Amino acid sequence: MDNLTTLKKTDDFERIYREGRSGGNRLFVLYAAEPAPGREGRLGISVSRKVAGSVGRHRIRRLIKECFRLHISEWADRDYIVVARKEAVGKSFGETEAALLHLGKKISVYAQQGENE
Repeated sequence: MDNLTTLKKTDDFERIYREGRSGGNRLFVLYAAEPAPGREGRLGISVSRKVAGSVGRHRIRRLIKECFRLHISEWADRDYIVVARKEAVGKSFGETEAALLHLGKKISVYAQQGENE
């Protein structure tokens, strides 16, 4: 998996919520499911208006995307959805990264050795 494209369709989100594994912590809920046949892994991000205003929501999205970009080789080729919680507002990149990596470990989404090579 070299690059995660964006997950946008409601049907895709619903499929991942229904079929995928999930885990949560104070900052995020992470859902992971096998990608649709013939597709590579994609990333969907959900940050509600209840979580933060426009600037806060976009900052959270940027932090999540950067974390996935930096650790793309570690994540298995799956579809992911990250749902932000109110506690994610104002967190640093390090805190965001640690929370997402913890969730990846919690629901076992890391690629096996040689899987992505």
